[in-house]
Amino acid sequence: MRTRIAVAALVVVAVVSALGAGWATAGVNIGLTLVAPPQLVVVPGTPVAYAPAVPANYFFYNSQYYVFANGGWFVATGFNGPWVAVPPAWVPAPLLAVPVRYYRAAPVQWHHWHRAQPPRWVNVWGPEWNRGPHAREHVHD
Repeated sequence: MRTRIAVAALVVVAVVSALGAGWATAGVNIGLTLVAPPQLVVVPGTPVAYAPAVPANYFFYNSQYYVFANGGWFVATGFNGPWVAVPPAWVPAPLLAVPVRYYRAAPVQWHHWHRAQPPRWVNVWGPEWNRGPHAREHVHD
């Protein structure tokens, strides 16, 4: 499964690079296949839900499904895709504010971070992550 996710990440990087700051339009295989909609639980104090039984960073927000995998975000209107890469500047702020403890497959480098705090996005995407049309002043970096 990790191999498929890694290959999907490479494809996403190529597509997003080719499109510049725009959205990738083709469906991407992120290596996650669900046979039924997962049970969702609301992250306390947020409008975001997560799927505790799914072994991935799987979220639901504003009638869309989101997955954080291999350092990038993917969105779908259906619980099982098709998935589309989301450039960092377009990831909704409520998703970025979800504490690390709700990431079911948190990257290894996050394991020493405070689980009650959001990920340190500046460490993931660099200083440019918070620039663009959806710049966030209130989300932790």
